[in-house]
Amino acid sequence: MASLSLDSYYHLLLSVLAVFVSGLILLLSIKSKSKRLNLPPGPPGWPVVGNLFQVARSGKQFFEYVEDLRKTYGPIFTLKMGTRTLIFISNGKLVHKALMENGSLFHSRPRETPTRTIFSCDKFTVNAAVYGPVWQSLRRNMVQNMLSSSRLKEFRDMRNAAMDKLINRLRDESEANNGAVWVLKNARFAFFRILLGMCFGIEMDEKTIEKMDELMKTVLMVLDPRIDDYLPILSPLFPKQRKRVHEVRQQQIDFIVPFIEQRREALKNPGSDKTAMSFSYLDTLFDLKIKDRKSAPSQAELVTLCSEFLNGGTDTTGTGIEWGIAELISNPEIQSKLYEEIKQTVGDRKVEETDVDNMVYLQAVVKELLRKHPPTYLSLTHAVTEPAKLGGYDIPTDANVEIYLPGISKDPEVWSDPDKFDPERFLKEEETTVAAVAIKMMPFGVGRRICPGLAMATVHVHLMIARMVQEFEWSAYPPEKKLDFSGKLAFTVVMKDPLRAMIKPRVV
Repeated sequence: MASLSLDSYYHLLLSVLAVFVSGLILLLSIKSKSKRLNLPPGPPGWPVVGNLFQVARSGKQFFEYVEDLRKTYGPIFTLKMGTRTLIFISNGKLVHKALMENGSLFHSRPRETPTRTIFSCDKFTVNAAVYGPVWQSLRRNMVQNMLSSSRLKEFRDMRNAAMDKLINRLRDESEANNGAVWVLKNARFAFFRILLGMCFGIEMDEKTIEKMDELMKTVLMVLDPRIDDYLPILSPLFPKQRKRVHEVRQQQIDFIVPFIEQRREALKNPGSDKTAMSFSYLDTLFDLKIKDRKSAPSQAELVTLCSEFLNGGTDTTGTGIEWGIAELISNPEIQSKLYEEIKQTVGDRKVEETDVDNMVYLQAVVKELLRKHPPTYLSLTHAVTEPAKLGGYDIPTDANVEIYLPGISKDPEVWSDPDKFDPERFLKEEETTVAAVAIKMMPFGVGRRICPGLAMATVHVHLMIARMVQEFEWSAYPPEKKLDFSGKLAFTVVMKDPLRAMIKPRVV
Protein backbone atom coordinates (compact mmCIF):
# COMPACT_ATOMS: atom_id res chain seq x y z
CA MET A 1 0.00 0.00 0.00
CA ALA A 2 1.45 3.34 -1.02
CA SER A 3 1.91 6.32 1.24
CA LEU A 4 -1.22 8.48 1.09
CA SER A 5 -0.96 12.18 0.20
CA LEU A 6 -4.54 13.18 0.95
CA ASP A 7 -4.18 16.65 2.47
CA SER A 8 -5.10 18.25 -0.86
CA TYR A 9 -8.42 16.41 -0.73
CA TYR A 10 -9.29 17.55 2.79
CA HIS A 11 -11.35 20.65 1.99
CA LEU A 12 -12.76 18.99 -1.12
CA LEU A 13 -14.18 16.19 0.97
CA LEU A 14 -15.70 18.55 3.53
CA SER A 15 -17.54 20.41 0.77
CA VAL A 16 -18.92 17.34 -0.98
CA LEU A 17 -19.92 15.12 1.94
CA ALA A 18 -23.30 16.85 2.22
CA VAL A 19 -24.12 15.77 -1.32
CA PHE A 20 -23.91 12.14 -0.30
CA VAL A 21 -26.45 12.07 2.52
CA SER A 22 -28.15 8.99 1.16
CA GLY A 23 -24.82 7.20 0.91
CA LEU A 24 -24.01 8.31 4.43
CA ILE A 25 -27.21 6.80 5.77
CA LEU A 26 -26.48 3.54 4.01
CA LEU A 27 -22.91 3.40 5.24
CA LEU A 28 -23.93 4.25 8.79
CA SER A 29 -26.42 1.41 8.74
CA ILE A 30 -23.63 -0.91 7.65
CA LYS A 31 -21.44 0.54 10.41
CA SER A 32 -24.11 -0.17 13.00
CA LYS A 33 -24.13 -3.80 11.91
CA SER A 34 -20.35 -3.96 12.10
CA LYS A 35 -20.55 -2.86 15.76
CA ARG A 36 -21.81 -6.31 16.52
CA LEU A 37 -18.47 -7.67 15.34
CA ASN A 38 -15.65 -7.90 17.83
CA LEU A 39 -12.99 -6.35 15.59
CA PRO A 40 -9.42 -5.80 16.81
CA PRO A 41 -8.88 -2.41 18.49
CA GLY A 42 -7.89 0.65 16.52
CA PRO A 43 -8.07 4.45 16.41
CA PRO A 44 -11.56 5.99 16.38
CA GLY A 45 -12.49 7.49 13.04
CA TRP A 46 -15.05 9.75 11.44
CA PRO A 47 -18.31 8.56 9.94
CA VAL A 48 -17.93 7.36 6.34
CA VAL A 49 -14.27 8.34 5.91
CA GLY A 50 -13.00 6.36 8.88
CA ASN A 51 -9.33 7.09 9.58
CA LEU A 52 -8.50 8.58 6.18
CA PHE A 53 -7.98 12.08 7.57
CA GLN A 54 -5.80 10.90 10.45
CA VAL A 55 -3.52 9.11 8.01
CA ALA A 56 -3.41 12.04 5.61
CA ARG A 57 -2.73 14.68 8.23
CA SER A 58 -0.19 12.68 10.19
CA GLY A 59 2.55 13.81 7.81
CA LYS A 60 3.96 10.28 7.90
CA GLN A 61 4.37 7.57 5.34
CA PHE A 62 1.73 4.90 5.63
CA PHE A 63 4.07 2.23 7.02
CA GLU A 64 5.31 4.74 9.63
CA TYR A 65 1.72 5.38 10.68
CA VAL A 66 1.14 1.64 10.92
CA GLU A 67 4.24 1.28 13.12
CA ASP A 68 2.85 3.89 15.51
CA LEU A 69 -0.49 2.09 15.69
CA ARG A 70 1.27 -1.19 16.43
CA LYS A 71 3.00 0.38 19.42
CA THR A 72 -0.31 1.72 20.68
CA TYR A 73 -2.74 -1.10 19.96
CA GLY A 74 -0.57 -4.20 19.95
CA PRO A 75 0.08 -7.00 17.45
CA ILE A 76 -3.41 -7.00 15.89
CA PHE A 77 -5.40 -3.84 15.20
CA THR A 78 -7.95 -2.33 12.83
CA LEU A 79 -7.79 0.73 10.60
CA LYS A 80 -10.85 2.03 8.77
CA MET A 81 -10.07 3.56 5.39
CA GLY A 82 -13.34 4.76 3.93
CA THR A 83 -15.37 1.72 2.92
CA ARG A 84 -12.43 -0.62 3.58
CA THR A 85 -11.60 -2.34 6.84
CA LEU A 86 -7.90 -3.14 7.24
CA ILE A 87 -6.85 -5.61 9.93
CA PHE A 88 -3.10 -5.60 10.62
CA ILE A 89 -1.15 -8.52 12.06
CA SER A 90 2.41 -7.95 13.27
CA ASN A 91 3.15 -10.94 15.45
CA GLY A 92 4.75 -14.23 14.39
CA LYS A 93 2.45 -16.40 16.48
CA LEU A 94 -0.67 -14.77 15.06
CA VAL A 95 0.68 -15.09 11.52
CA HIS A 96 1.44 -18.76 12.11
CA LYS A 97 -2.10 -19.25 13.42
CA ALA A 98 -3.63 -17.52 10.41
CA LEU A 99 -1.50 -18.59 7.45
CA MET A 100 -0.20 -21.97 8.59
CA GLU A 101 -2.75 -23.50 10.96
CA ASN A 102 -5.74 -21.90 9.23
CA GLY A 103 -4.32 -21.38 5.76
CA SER A 104 -7.49 -22.73 4.13
CA LEU A 105 -9.40 -19.78 5.63
CA PHE A 106 -6.86 -16.99 5.07
CA HIS A 107 -5.63 -17.83 1.57
CA SER A 108 -7.92 -15.64 -0.53
CA ARG A 109 -7.61 -12.06 -1.76
CA PRO A 110 -9.91 -9.09 -1.07
CA ARG A 111 -11.81 -7.15 -3.69
CA GLU A 112 -9.64 -4.98 -5.91
CA THR A 113 -9.93 -1.32 -6.76
CA PRO A 114 -11.36 -0.59 -10.23
CA THR A 115 -7.89 0.48 -11.41
CA ARG A 116 -6.24 -2.74 -10.30
CA THR A 117 -9.04 -4.79 -11.81
CA ILE A 118 -8.33 -3.21 -15.19
CA PHE A 119 -4.64 -4.08 -15.04
CA SER A 120 -5.18 -7.56 -13.59
CA CYS A 121 -7.86 -8.49 -16.15
CA ASP A 122 -10.33 -8.99 -13.32
CA LYS A 123 -7.88 -10.84 -11.06
CA PHE A 124 -6.35 -13.06 -13.73
CA THR A 125 -2.91 -13.16 -12.10
CA VAL A 126 -1.13 -15.44 -9.65
CA ASN A 127 -0.98 -12.76 -6.96
CA ALA A 128 -4.46 -11.26 -7.31
CA ALA A 129 -6.65 -14.29 -8.09
CA VAL A 130 -9.04 -15.50 -5.42
CA TYR A 131 -8.58 -19.08 -4.32
CA GLY A 132 -10.04 -21.31 -7.01
CA PRO A 133 -9.33 -22.92 -10.40
CA VAL A 134 -7.82 -19.77 -11.97
CA TRP A 135 -5.33 -19.28 -9.14
CA GLN A 136 -4.52 -23.00 -8.95
CA SER A 137 -3.85 -23.22 -12.70
CA LEU A 138 -1.80 -20.04 -12.94
CA ARG A 139 0.31 -20.79 -9.88
CA ARG A 140 0.91 -24.43 -10.78
CA ASN A 141 2.00 -23.40 -14.25
CA MET A 142 4.39 -20.74 -12.98
CA VAL A 143 5.95 -22.91 -10.28
CA GLN A 144 6.19 -26.23 -12.13
CA ASN A 145 6.73 -25.11 -15.72
CA MET A 146 8.77 -21.94 -15.21
CA LEU A 147 10.31 -21.54 -11.76
CA SER A 148 11.24 -25.11 -10.87
CA SER A 149 14.91 -25.75 -10.07
CA SER A 150 15.43 -27.53 -13.38
CA ARG A 151 13.92 -24.67 -15.37
CA LEU A 152 15.89 -22.05 -13.49
CA LYS A 153 19.10 -23.87 -14.39
CA GLU A 154 18.26 -23.46 -18.09
CA PHE A 155 18.68 -19.68 -17.71
CA ARG A 156 22.06 -19.88 -15.98
CA ASP A 157 24.01 -18.60 -19.00
CA MET A 158 21.61 -15.67 -19.32
CA ARG A 159 22.13 -14.73 -15.68
CA ASN A 160 25.90 -14.97 -15.98
CA ALA A 161 25.82 -12.74 -19.08
CA ALA A 162 23.65 -10.21 -17.26
CA MET A 163 26.05 -10.20 -14.31
CA ASP A 164 28.98 -9.55 -16.66
CA LYS A 165 27.10 -6.65 -18.24
CA LEU A 166 26.29 -5.28 -14.78
CA ILE A 167 29.94 -5.34 -13.75
CA ASN A 168 30.91 -3.58 -16.99
CA ARG A 169 28.19 -0.94 -16.49
CA LEU A 170 29.40 -0.27 -12.96
CA ARG A 171 33.03 -0.07 -14.10
CA ASP A 172 32.18 2.36 -16.94
CA GLU A 173 30.01 4.53 -14.69
CA SER A 174 32.73 4.60 -12.05
CA GLU A 175 35.39 5.67 -14.53
CA ALA A 176 33.13 8.47 -15.78
CA ASN A 177 32.25 9.72 -12.27
CA ASN A 178 35.46 9.49 -10.24
CA GLY A 179 34.52 6.14 -8.74
CA ALA A 180 30.85 6.89 -7.93
CA VAL A 181 27.96 4.65 -9.04
CA TRP A 182 24.22 4.46 -8.43
CA VAL A 183 23.36 1.12 -6.89
CA LEU A 184 19.60 0.62 -7.26
CA LYS A 185 19.39 1.85 -10.84
CA ASN A 186 22.08 -0.54 -12.03
CA ALA A 187 20.93 -3.52 -9.96
CA ARG A 188 17.28 -3.35 -11.01
CA PHE A 189 18.24 -2.87 -14.68
CA ALA A 190 20.29 -6.08 -14.51
CA PHE A 191 17.40 -7.99 -12.97
CA PHE A 192 14.96 -6.53 -15.48
CA ARG A 193 17.17 -7.66 -18.35
CA ILE A 194 17.18 -11.23 -16.98
CA LEU A 195 13.43 -11.33 -16.44
CA LEU A 196 12.71 -9.98 -19.92
CA GLY A 197 14.67 -12.83 -21.48
CA MET A 198 13.00 -15.38 -19.25
CA CYS A 199 9.55 -13.96 -19.97
CA PHE A 200 9.58 -13.39 -23.73
CA GLY A 201 12.36 -15.72 -24.91
CA ILE A 202 13.75 -13.14 -27.32
CA GLU A 203 16.69 -10.76 -27.09
CA MET A 204 16.01 -7.04 -26.83
CA ASP A 205 18.43 -4.18 -27.38
CA GLU A 206 19.19 -1.78 -24.56
CA LYS A 207 16.91 0.96 -25.91
CA THR A 208 13.95 -1.42 -26.03
CA ILE A 209 14.71 -2.66 -22.52
CA GLU A 210 14.71 0.92 -21.24
CA LYS A 211 11.36 1.64 -22.94
CA MET A 212 9.84 -1.50 -21.42
CA ASP A 213 11.20 -0.54 -18.01
CA GLU A 214 9.71 2.95 -18.21
CA LEU A 215 6.36 1.48 -19.20
CA MET A 216 6.38 -0.89 -16.21
CA LYS A 217 7.22 2.02 -13.89
CA THR A 218 4.33 4.03 -15.34
CA VAL A 219 1.94 1.14 -14.68
CA LEU A 220 3.05 0.96 -11.05
CA MET A 221 2.59 4.71 -10.64
CA VAL A 222 -0.95 4.53 -12.01
CA LEU A 223 -1.71 1.73 -9.54
CA ASP A 224 -0.95 3.98 -6.56
CA PRO A 225 -4.16 4.26 -4.50
CA ARG A 226 -6.36 7.32 -4.80
CA ILE A 227 -8.94 8.59 -2.36
CA ASP A 228 -11.80 7.23 -4.48
CA ASP A 229 -10.33 3.74 -4.03
CA TYR A 230 -11.43 4.08 -0.41
CA LEU A 231 -14.52 6.20 -1.08
CA PRO A 232 -15.90 4.96 -4.42
CA ILE A 233 -18.77 7.44 -4.16
CA LEU A 234 -16.22 10.16 -5.02
CA SER A 235 -15.15 8.45 -8.23
CA PRO A 236 -17.07 10.90 -10.51
CA LEU A 237 -14.81 13.67 -9.21
CA PHE A 238 -11.75 12.11 -10.88
CA PRO A 239 -12.54 11.74 -14.60
CA LYS A 240 -9.01 12.70 -15.74
CA GLN A 241 -7.45 10.08 -13.49
CA ARG A 242 -9.83 7.38 -14.74
CA LYS A 243 -9.06 8.34 -18.33
CA ARG A 244 -5.33 8.17 -17.59
CA VAL A 245 -5.70 4.63 -16.24
CA HIS A 246 -7.28 3.44 -19.48
CA GLU A 247 -4.66 5.26 -21.57
CA VAL A 248 -1.77 3.60 -19.72
CA ARG A 249 -3.42 0.20 -19.96
CA GLN A 250 -3.79 0.61 -23.72
CA GLN A 251 -0.15 1.74 -24.00
CA GLN A 252 0.87 -1.37 -22.09
CA ILE A 253 -1.08 -3.64 -24.43
CA ASP A 254 0.08 -1.89 -27.60
CA PHE A 255 3.75 -2.07 -26.59
CA ILE A 256 3.86 -5.65 -25.29
CA VAL A 257 1.62 -7.50 -27.77
CA PRO A 258 4.16 -7.28 -30.65
CA PHE A 259 6.74 -9.10 -28.50
CA ILE A 260 4.15 -11.75 -27.65
CA GLU A 261 3.45 -12.24 -31.33
CA GLN A 262 7.15 -12.29 -32.15
CA ARG A 263 7.60 -15.17 -29.73
CA ARG A 264 4.51 -16.97 -31.03
CA GLU A 265 5.86 -16.75 -34.57
CA ALA A 266 9.28 -18.00 -33.47
CA LEU A 267 7.67 -21.09 -31.97
CA LYS A 268 5.66 -21.77 -35.12
CA ASN A 269 8.73 -21.39 -37.35
CA PRO A 270 11.84 -22.61 -35.50
CA GLY A 271 14.98 -20.91 -36.74
CA SER A 272 13.14 -17.93 -38.23
CA ASP A 273 14.11 -15.62 -35.36
CA LYS A 274 17.82 -15.58 -34.61
CA THR A 275 17.19 -13.84 -31.26
CA ALA A 276 14.82 -16.56 -30.03
CA MET A 277 15.83 -18.56 -26.98
CA SER A 278 14.98 -22.19 -26.36
CA PHE A 279 12.30 -21.55 -23.72
CA SER A 280 10.30 -18.75 -22.09
CA TYR A 281 7.46 -18.13 -19.65
CA LEU A 282 5.25 -17.16 -22.58
CA ASP A 283 5.62 -20.65 -24.03
CA THR A 284 3.76 -22.02 -20.99
CA LEU A 285 0.89 -19.54 -21.36
CA PHE A 286 -0.14 -19.69 -25.01
CA ASP A 287 -2.22 -22.86 -24.64
CA LEU A 288 -2.67 -22.90 -20.86
CA LYS A 289 -5.74 -24.89 -19.87
CA ILE A 290 -7.75 -23.57 -16.94
CA LYS A 291 -10.61 -25.49 -15.38
CA ASP A 292 -14.06 -24.12 -16.20
CA ARG A 293 -12.65 -22.05 -19.05
CA LYS A 294 -12.94 -23.08 -22.69
CA SER A 295 -10.31 -20.72 -24.12
CA ALA A 296 -6.62 -20.10 -23.57
CA PRO A 297 -5.54 -16.71 -22.16
CA SER A 298 -6.46 -13.72 -24.32
CA GLN A 299 -3.94 -11.19 -25.60
CA ALA A 300 -4.82 -8.80 -22.78
CA GLU A 301 -4.45 -11.60 -20.23
CA LEU A 302 -1.05 -12.56 -21.66
CA VAL A 303 0.04 -8.93 -21.29
CA THR A 304 -1.13 -8.98 -17.68
CA LEU A 305 0.65 -12.23 -16.82
CA CYS A 306 3.90 -11.07 -18.44
CA SER A 307 3.71 -7.76 -16.59
CA GLU A 308 3.16 -9.58 -13.30
CA PHE A 309 6.26 -11.71 -13.95
CA LEU A 310 8.38 -8.63 -14.70
CA ASN A 311 7.12 -6.34 -11.92
CA GLY A 312 7.10 -9.06 -9.30
CA GLY A 313 10.81 -9.78 -9.59
CA THR A 314 12.49 -6.53 -10.59
CA ASP A 315 11.97 -3.96 -7.85
CA THR A 316 11.90 -6.45 -4.99
CA THR A 317 15.32 -7.89 -5.83
CA GLY A 318 16.79 -4.55 -6.90
CA THR A 319 15.74 -3.02 -3.59
CA GLY A 320 17.35 -5.89 -1.72
CA ILE A 321 20.68 -5.21 -3.42
CA GLU A 322 20.56 -1.52 -2.53
CA TRP A 323 19.97 -2.26 1.16
CA GLY A 324 22.54 -5.06 1.09
CA ILE A 325 25.33 -2.91 -0.35
CA ALA A 326 24.44 -0.13 2.11
CA GLU A 327 24.85 -2.56 5.02
CA LEU A 328 28.18 -3.82 3.66
CA ILE A 329 29.41 -0.22 3.39
CA SER A 330 28.33 0.54 6.95
CA ASN A 331 29.83 -2.71 8.21
CA PRO A 332 33.22 -2.99 6.42
CA GLU A 333 34.27 -5.92 8.61
CA ILE A 334 31.32 -7.92 7.24
CA GLN A 335 32.23 -6.93 3.69
CA SER A 336 35.83 -8.06 4.28
CA LYS A 337 34.74 -11.38 5.75
CA LEU A 338 32.42 -12.00 2.81
CA TYR A 339 35.19 -11.17 0.31
CA GLU A 340 37.55 -13.58 2.05
CA GLU A 341 34.98 -16.37 1.80
CA ILE A 342 34.55 -15.65 -1.91
CA LYS A 343 38.31 -15.78 -2.48
CA GLN A 344 38.68 -19.02 -0.55
CA THR A 345 35.78 -20.61 -2.41
CA VAL A 346 36.46 -19.66 -6.05
CA GLY A 347 40.00 -18.31 -6.15
CA ASP A 348 40.55 -16.07 -9.18
CA ARG A 349 37.61 -17.25 -11.31
CA LYS A 350 34.20 -15.60 -11.36
CA VAL A 351 31.60 -16.68 -8.84
CA GLU A 352 29.00 -19.05 -10.29
CA GLU A 353 25.60 -20.09 -8.99
CA THR A 354 26.85 -23.50 -7.98
CA ASP A 355 29.38 -21.86 -5.65
CA VAL A 356 26.67 -20.40 -3.42
CA ASP A 357 26.02 -23.74 -1.70
CA ASN A 358 29.59 -23.64 -0.40
CA MET A 359 29.39 -20.04 0.84
CA VAL A 360 27.87 -20.27 4.30
CA TYR A 361 28.65 -16.68 5.22
CA LEU A 362 27.15 -15.32 1.98
CA GLN A 363 23.96 -17.22 2.78
CA ALA A 364 23.95 -15.73 6.27
CA VAL A 365 24.43 -12.21 4.86
CA VAL A 366 21.46 -12.63 2.51
CA LYS A 367 19.24 -14.06 5.26
CA GLU A 368 20.09 -11.15 7.53
CA LEU A 369 19.45 -8.73 4.67
CA LEU A 370 15.97 -10.19 4.10
CA ARG A 371 15.25 -10.16 7.82
CA LYS A 372 16.21 -6.56 8.45
CA HIS A 373 15.13 -5.17 5.07
CA PRO A 374 12.17 -7.13 3.66
CA PRO A 375 11.38 -5.82 0.14
CA THR A 376 7.98 -4.58 1.31
CA TYR A 377 6.72 -3.75 4.79
CA LEU A 378 3.27 -5.17 4.05
CA SER A 379 2.92 -8.54 2.37
CA LEU A 380 0.31 -9.02 -0.34
CA THR A 381 -3.10 -8.60 1.21
CA HIS A 382 -5.00 -11.66 2.40
CA ALA A 383 -8.72 -12.21 2.93
CA VAL A 384 -10.72 -14.94 4.61
CA THR A 385 -13.04 -17.19 2.64
CA GLU A 386 -15.56 -17.21 5.49
CA PRO A 387 -15.91 -15.33 8.79
CA ALA A 388 -13.03 -16.32 11.06
CA LYS A 389 -11.50 -15.66 14.47
CA LEU A 390 -7.92 -14.64 15.22
CA GLY A 391 -6.51 -13.67 18.58
CA GLY A 392 -10.04 -13.66 19.99
CA TYR A 393 -11.25 -11.12 17.40
CA ASP A 394 -13.62 -11.39 14.45
CA ILE A 395 -12.16 -11.34 10.92
CA PRO A 396 -14.99 -10.61 8.44
CA THR A 397 -14.85 -11.70 4.80
CA ASP A 398 -14.79 -8.12 3.50
CA ALA A 399 -11.70 -7.13 5.52
CA ASN A 400 -8.21 -6.67 4.13
CA VAL A 401 -5.85 -8.78 6.25
CA GLU A 402 -2.47 -7.03 6.17
CA ILE A 403 0.74 -8.61 7.47
CA TYR A 404 3.20 -5.99 8.81
CA LEU A 405 6.59 -7.63 8.27
CA PRO A 406 8.97 -5.50 10.40
CA GLY A 407 6.86 -6.25 13.44
CA ILE A 408 7.80 -9.90 12.94
CA SER A 409 11.39 -9.78 11.72
CA LYS A 410 12.39 -7.13 14.29
CA ASP A 411 10.51 -8.56 17.26
CA PRO A 412 12.89 -8.17 20.26
CA GLU A 413 11.26 -11.19 21.91
CA VAL A 414 12.40 -13.33 18.99
CA TRP A 415 15.57 -11.65 17.71
CA SER A 416 18.46 -10.45 19.85
CA ASP A 417 19.44 -6.85 19.06
CA PRO A 418 17.03 -6.78 16.07
CA ASP A 419 18.15 -3.41 14.69
CA LYS A 420 21.73 -4.63 14.30
CA PHE A 421 22.87 -6.07 10.97
CA ASP A 422 24.44 -9.29 12.18
CA PRO A 423 24.81 -12.22 9.74
CA GLU A 424 26.44 -14.22 12.53
CA ARG A 425 23.01 -14.80 14.07
CA PHE A 426 22.22 -17.15 11.18
CA LEU A 427 25.27 -19.23 11.95
CA LYS A 428 23.75 -20.05 15.34
CA GLU A 429 21.22 -22.86 15.36
CA GLU A 430 18.93 -21.19 17.87
CA GLU A 431 18.55 -18.16 15.60
CA THR A 432 17.84 -20.11 12.41
CA THR A 433 15.22 -22.53 13.68
CA VAL A 434 11.65 -21.45 13.00
CA ALA A 435 9.55 -22.21 16.06
CA ALA A 436 6.60 -24.56 15.63
CA VAL A 437 4.14 -21.92 16.84
CA ALA A 438 5.51 -18.74 15.26
CA ILE A 439 6.88 -17.18 12.11
CA LYS A 440 10.24 -15.47 12.66
CA MET A 441 10.52 -13.75 9.27
CA MET A 442 8.60 -13.93 6.01
CA PRO A 443 10.06 -11.66 3.29
CA PHE A 444 8.36 -13.83 0.65
CA GLY A 445 5.20 -14.63 2.58
CA VAL A 446 4.29 -18.04 3.99
CA GLY A 447 1.64 -20.69 3.50
CA ARG A 448 -0.39 -21.31 0.38
CA ARG A 449 0.20 -17.82 -1.05
CA ILE A 450 3.96 -17.79 -0.53
CA CYS A 451 5.76 -15.98 -3.35
CA PRO A 452 6.25 -18.42 -6.26
CA GLY A 453 9.43 -16.57 -7.23
CA LEU A 454 11.21 -17.24 -3.94
CA ALA A 455 13.81 -19.61 -5.42
CA MET A 456 14.52 -17.34 -8.38
CA ALA A 457 14.85 -14.24 -6.21
CA THR A 458 17.30 -15.88 -3.79
CA VAL A 459 19.43 -17.17 -6.68
CA HIS A 460 19.60 -13.67 -8.15
CA VAL A 461 20.38 -11.88 -4.88
CA HIS A 462 23.10 -14.35 -3.82
CA LEU A 463 24.77 -14.24 -7.22
CA MET A 464 24.66 -10.47 -7.63
CA ILE A 465 25.96 -9.64 -4.16
CA ALA A 466 28.77 -12.18 -4.57
CA ARG A 467 29.79 -10.82 -7.98
CA MET A 468 29.63 -7.18 -6.86
CA VAL A 469 31.76 -7.83 -3.76
CA GLN A 470 34.17 -10.03 -5.70
CA GLU A 471 34.80 -7.33 -8.30
CA PHE A 472 34.74 -4.16 -6.18
CA GLU A 473 35.43 -2.81 -2.73
CA TRP A 474 32.41 -0.69 -1.71
CA SER A 475 32.51 2.49 0.38
CA ALA A 476 30.44 5.60 1.04
CA TYR A 477 30.12 8.50 -1.37
CA PRO A 478 31.31 11.02 -0.48
CA PRO A 479 33.82 9.20 1.76
CA GLU A 480 32.86 10.97 4.99
CA LYS A 481 29.11 10.44 4.52
CA LYS A 482 27.18 8.43 7.10
CA LEU A 483 24.45 6.46 5.37
CA ASP A 484 20.83 7.22 6.23
CA PHE A 485 18.90 3.96 6.62
CA SER A 486 15.49 5.64 6.50
CA GLY A 487 13.13 4.12 3.96
CA LYS A 488 10.41 5.38 1.68
CA LEU A 489 7.71 3.55 -0.23
CA ALA A 490 8.14 3.38 -4.00
CA PHE A 491 6.27 0.15 -4.76
CA THR A 492 8.95 -1.48 -2.61
CA VAL A 493 10.65 0.10 0.41
CA VAL A 494 13.78 1.79 -0.95
CA MET A 495 16.35 3.96 0.75
CA LYS A 496 15.04 7.47 1.34
CA ASP A 497 18.26 8.81 -0.15
CA PRO A 498 19.09 6.63 -3.18
CA LEU A 499 22.42 4.93 -2.56
CA ARG A 500 25.37 6.31 -4.47
CA ALA A 501 28.56 4.51 -3.57
CA MET A 502 32.28 4.53 -4.32
CA ILE A 503 33.72 1.42 -5.90
CA LYS A 504 37.34 0.38 -6.17
CA PRO A 505 38.28 -2.58 -8.38
CA ARG A 506 39.79 -5.47 -6.43
CA VAL A 507 43.40 -6.34 -7.10
CA VAL A 508 43.51 -9.79 -8.67
